[in-house]
Amino acid sequence: MNFIIWLLKVSLYKPLFNALVVLYKIIPGHDFGLAVILLTVITRIIIYPLMSQSLKNQKALSKLQPKIKEIQDKHKGNKERLGRELIALYQREKINPLGSFLPLIIQIPILIALYEVFWKGLQPGQMSNLYSFISQPQTLNPYFFGLINLSRPSLVLTLLAGVSQFFQSKTAQPPKENHAEREDKKEKQMPQISSMFQKEMVYFFPIFTVLILLKLPSAVALYWIVTALFSLGQQYIIFKKPVPAGPAT
Repeated sequence: MNFIIWLLKVSLYKPLFNALVVLYKIIPGHDFGLAVILLTVITRIIIYPLMSQSLKNQKALSKLQPKIKEIQDKHKGNKERLGRELIALYQREKINPLGSFLPLIIQIPILIALYEVFWKGLQPGQMSNLYSFISQPQTLNPYFFGLINLSRPSLVLTLLAGVSQFFQSKTAQPPKENHAEREDKKEKQMPQISSMFQKEMVYFFPIFTVLILLKLPSAVALYWIVTALFSLGQQYIIFKKPVPAGPAT
């Protein structure tokens, strides 16, 4: 475990922290908030292909739901046959059912490291993580536009993070097709458990976000806001485009 922590620090935390300091030094006026925003955007651009891959696969799977439901109903008493039929369906449609999760898993360490940078970057002693070729700034002013001290909690940024998380969660699912004509009356009166869970998460995640950020440095809240807004734009681009004919892995 100690080796994993050391590896993450060397390979992710230190490079991101050094990038934050460099951005802070080159930005006119040395605005720490702008440095946080720029580093967040740069990081999201780097992992953009991974997230796009996940969203495209998610969109393709959403369009397959009626066929998946049909197979599940037809073979619900035979798990072995059900599994074979689902695998055959994925192969015919050239869709990887794990394609929505693998890119997310890969980017989790990056996002955690970025979170740590904004949480701990302003703490005393962190300048020891600077590379030898990067000069240490004489002072590190934690203010955003001279108004908000990003080293301390901010109710305003925390609430904005909750609101942005709400909209991001609400649009996280691809638009569903209208399959009302395929549903019988009983199915209309009994919503799927997964659908109910997704609706609850739309409200749970923003509340959870606010509770987490209330006592954390507001640099983390600013990072959260930028991440949610970037994700909103990416989801809009992906979900508005037609599913490509090629494989979505």
